[in-house]
Amino acid sequence: MTFFIGSAVWAHQGWVGNFFPKGTKQADYLREYAKRLTTVEGNTTFWATPSVETVLRWAEDTPAHFRFCPKLPRSVSHAGQLMPHLSETQRFVDLMRNFGTRLGPLFLQLPPRYSPKLSNDLQKFLAAWPREVKLAIEVRHLDWFGEPQHSALNDLLRAHDVARVLIDTRPIRTMPEAKIEDGKVKVLLEQAQERKPDVPLLPERTASFAFVRYIGSPDVAANAPLLEEWANRMAGWLKEDATIFAFCHCPDETFSPQICRELHQRVAARMKIDPLPWEEADREAPANYTQASLF
Repeated sequence: MTFFIGSAVWAHQGWVGNFFPKGTKQADYLREYAKRLTTVEGNTTFWATPSVETVLRWAEDTPAHFRFCPKLPRSVSHAGQLMPHLSETQRFVDLMRNFGTRLGPLFLQLPPRYSPKLSNDLQKFLAAWPREVKLAIEVRHLDWFGEPQHSALNDLLRAHDVARVLIDTRPIRTMPEAKIEDGKVKVLLEQAQERKPDVPLLPERTASFAFVRYIGSPDVAANAPLLEEWANRMAGWLKEDATIFAFCHCPDETFSPQICRELHQRVAARMKIDPLPWEEADREAPANYTQASLF
């Protein structure tokens, strides 16, 4: 498998009865999620470090093809420079190795205050990073997106086979709010616009794999043109023998799996990729399960 697709989380109560069978218990969310999608952003590790036993249990709850992409703790990424936290980083990496073959790229999300002025710190951090563990880095300070910093960062990441996280927030910024009738969804959209970085999309691949975060519109049908654009780009990367980790978010996570499925179908229409396990889950679905289809 070279095309992995999933959401930011595996536990969302709004998925019960559509993405998950009706009556699914919280303890079974990960198992049901992994029956349908093939990767997940490990946002939970940003806030709290799990025990070895928890990591092993998560691995056991998923099939062999599944990949976890854990986010480095905020005590590493959001505490100023990275190098003073190298020992903590190594302990975290060693813990994540317990995922075994289910470990995908680790995800380092740097805050807006981490600017190109800290390039030397980032260079030393990457030099110390274990090469056998894949890493993806998201930068948010706007200076990283202008020249010469943009090219310098990409060159640095290429030298270490580290992916530059490509985050696409266009859907939540270009979607006319008048089309969102649900008041709760409008609030979620406004919150997402505040939290998600308003940075340029410069879709250049810097590693043997790509790491894409697509922040989809809660008006799910409105995503179609941008998903077409991404499907064309991803098909091109796959033809270059790259591996892709694609994550579809949404201000209302209820809709994220459907956006994942639509993107997967669009890539599959362009070239041969492994089918989603979701197809098999649908065939085995009980009568009280309603397949979600919003496109």
